[in-house]
Formats: sequence, structure tokens, C-alpha cells
Amino acid sequence: MSTKKIYAGNLAIGGGSPVSIQSMTNTDTRDIDATVRQINALEAAGCELVRVAVLNMEAADAIAEIKKRIRIPLAADVHFDYRLAVRAAERGADKLRVNPGNIGGADKVRQVADVCRRRGVPIRVGVNAGSLEKHILAQYGGATAEAAAESALAHITLLESLGFYDIVVSVKSSDAPVMVKANTILSKRCAYPLHLGVTEAGTAYAGSIKSAVGIGALLLNGIGDTVRVSLTGDPALEVRAAREILKATGVRRLGIEIVSCPTCGRTRGDLAKLVAQVEKNTEHIREYVKIAVMGCEVNGPGEAAGADIGVFLGKDCGYIYAGGKKVARVTTEDLTGEFMRQLEIYLTNKRTA
Repeated sequence: MSTKKIYAGNLAIGGGSPVSIQSMTNTDTRDIDATVRQINALEAAGCELVRVAVLNMEAADAIAEIKKRIRIPLAADVHFDYRLAVRAAERGADKLRVNPGNIGGADKVRQVADVCRRRGVPIRVGVNAGSLEKHILAQYGGATAEAAAESALAHITLLESLGFYDIVVSVKSSDAPVMVKANTILSKRCAYPLHLGVTEAGTAYAGSIKSAVGIGALLLNGIGDTVRVSLTGDPALEVRAAREILKATGVRRLGIEIVSCPTCGRTRGDLAKLVAQVEKNTEHIREYVKIAVMGCEVNGPGEAAGADIGVFLGKDCGYIYAGGKKVARVTTEDLTGEFMRQLEIYLTNKRTA
């Protein structure tokens, strides 16, 4: 869907820009060193915009120093107190995440909009199904997709009435079908960039699956401009899950894509161990490479030849393909090392082509 392009720092969101990956720190923002360390780790994992919680003025003031020590754009997450939003924007936040409904009346929202307009800071209207306004809950009979979308549209209308249009919108729910429907409604009723996420999705395993269902369904229908996978625990896992969702939907190719068979009685050798070794040894690669790791001669040659680089297990040996051609036959013991050597050759040739 065509949306307006806005900028958070140097990151373009919407308007045909690549779907970007976001995450959020779980450090105390006042602890500048810890927050910077985590942001830099998130960037290394592939995060392109990071959000920090601003609970008080000290946290808002910390943004100025944090910004000096990071490279990716920073968004300030503010609730309840409009003064924190104003201070965060003044201290250099590249984007604000606020819910206009919980930071006070129109006059307070105006003060936030005014400082953001002066400093070129976009505002993300963030609405969660779990914290909708009472009158909207009463009108729609609960936290329905229609209710969540209506809440977001009301906040958009308020900002527009104040002459503010650098807006990103998110409507999130812990219920993936509700989130999908709400964002589908929004995509038809506004042209602002949509930030996608299944909020409070859960642990790394279950939460990644739930997020893939919700975010993936929308991306496959051309809806969504930036994503955040919300998982309990290390936020670097959110970035990894987001990258996999973008790859699986074909929206954006980032890093390694591994094709591997599910194993059966024909599998030769310890395929699970081989796949784990390849995955670990390639997790640092940011450019897109399709790798096939197969367990026998049935589908192995075809998948290996069809990938950028691939390997399949034969009897006491492995066969390595690169660029569609067989390049090596090696013993099982030497397979991982030789595969990584061939991968480096492939990448070098690709980069210099």
C-alpha cells in the first residue's frame, strides 16, 4: 500500500522505503553505558531504529549523551507526561512514540506537536488494544479491531488539527488476528506509514511464531512499513526474528537464508549438527545468501544447485555446490571447514563481480 514517507533521523519509513527493523532496549535509560552497549549490540544484529523508555526527566536528559555514542536513530517511548515527550525531543530523539490519549488534553498534545515540528521529529501514534479509551471500549463492546483502529484514527485527527503530519501509526494487540484486521482497516483509511507488531507476543519461540503470523500476513498483502517483534528477553532475538519474517515474506532479503531438510530415515550423518554449525558460522553475514544444507541424494543435489551455495550429505562424504555447480567433494570430518572456505570464495567473487 502506498504511504507517506517520513524520516526518523536518516531512516526513511514509508513511501516505498525498505521495511525497517526496530527493537527496544530493556535497560534503565538513565544507565547510559548499559543502554549504549545494548543499542550497539542491537545494531550489530541488524536493528535499524531503537526505542528507549523515558520514564522521567533524567531518562529524557540521558538521550543527548546516548545519541553521541550510537549510530542508528533513536525513538523515545513516552506515556502519561507530555513534558517528558517535549524534553526527549529537545534532547535529540529522532522520533517519539506517544499515545496522545494518555498524555493530557489537546493543549498538551499541541506542545508536543510544536516542538516536534520545530525539530523535524516524527510522532508515532501508538495504540494498544489492551489500553483503549473507555468510551471506545463501550462503543464497540470491547477491544475489537474496529475499536483499536478507531482510537488510532481519532489520535491522527487530533494531530492533523494541530497542523502536524509527520506521523507513523501502530495498532497492536497480543491477539494476532485482531492486530491484522485493525491494520487492514487502517491501511484503507489513512496514508501514514504503519508500524507492525504483535504486542506482548511472548517468549522467543512462541512469540516469534505469533509475530510471524500477524506481521507476515500483513506484509504478504503489501501492508506495513516498519516492524518490531515483541519478545520477552534479549531484544537481539527480536531483531533476528524480524529479519527472518522479512526474508520469509520476500519483502526484504537480509542475511543468510538456510534451506534444510527435516530429516528422515534416508538422512546420512548428523544433519542437525551440520546445520547448527553452518548457522552459527554465518550469523554475522548481513548480505543475502541462500544456503542449502541437505541430508541425502534425493533432493540434495537439486536444492544445493538451486541455492547460492549448498551442501548435501552422501555416504561418508559431502558434496558442495556454489553458483549452481559442484565445487568440492570432501570427507564428513572436513565438511564444515571446507564449506566455510567455499562460502568465503563465493562471497568474495560476488562482491567483486
